[in-house]
Amino acid sequence: MKLPGLNQIEQAQQLVYRYMPPTPQYTWPLLNERLGAEAWVKHENHSPVGAFKIRGALVYMDWLKKMQPDAAGVVAATRGNHGQGVALAARMMGLKAVIVVPHGNSIEKNRAMQAQGAELIEHGHDFQESLEYARRLAEERGLTMVDSFHERLVMGTASYALEFFRAAPPLERIYVPIGLGSSICGVAAARNALSLPTEIVGVVSAASPSYAMSFAQKKVVEAPSTTRIADGLACRVPNAQAMEAIWDNVARIVEVSDEQIAAAMRIYYEDTHNVAEGAGAAALAGALMDGNRRKRIGVVFTGGNVDRAVYQSVLAGDL
Repeated sequence: MKLPGLNQIEQAQQLVYRYMPPTPQYTWPLLNERLGAEAWVKHENHSPVGAFKIRGALVYMDWLKKMQPDAAGVVAATRGNHGQGVALAARMMGLKAVIVVPHGNSIEKNRAMQAQGAELIEHGHDFQESLEYARRLAEERGLTMVDSFHERLVMGTASYALEFFRAAPPLERIYVPIGLGSSICGVAAARNALSLPTEIVGVVSAASPSYAMSFAQKKVVEAPSTTRIADGLACRVPNAQAMEAIWDNVARIVEVSDEQIAAAMRIYYEDTHNVAEGAGAAALAGALMDGNRRKRIGVVFTGGNVDRAVYQSVLAGDL
């Protein structure tokens, strides 16, 4: 896919700012000690839905309203953050939202989506089955399917990357978690638009390795997802368009275990007193594993939506 340019990203940014302010980026001394580097953290956990997904959803809904003024509503499949972003953006723009989640999904994320006015449907054993059902539902009900990867979502997520690159000192390397790919593609778009030399490193769950396998084999590879803690990274089938952009723009992809992710969640709490969900802590887990002595790096903290019981187990060291 062709990544958005600077003008498109800036336009998306101005749209996002109608509904939320820029999120902060901080460097934390205790975190820097652990990493042996000057690390700047982009706090997308400080958005109105506790994750970066609201940005892309706002840009998408604005585009949809212009393209289809009489749109009946939208439907999306999610494990949580995409659904929260879609639900809030739809409500803000007067659209009905139907969200499909797999059975056993986070109770607290489900409640958050319903609180935004979404109709919640549980279907399937994993994200892929929910996605396939959501697509059928779109046809049956005449709704617009909001996939987790779309060029308008990339434009929205690129807005946080543009903020980050312009507000932080020059970064030698940036770590970005990969769920379905909109975040890392947005980072690549902003990096390219500003002509920066920053190396982009993707981070996936070792228990959901489809993107890492696809990156290494230079073809889309389906792989089972068994992560117990990083549901935002749980992907069985990579998006082909996302992979095209990742192959062209990402230096490498590293895999981190559930145990490493849980350790990063604890570190975020101990060193910054920020609550991180599994996917939100994955980039830090990758940076801790990688070794970054004497470098200035960026770490994308994508979200903080974690169930209380899960977080209690993480802090207790049970995960």
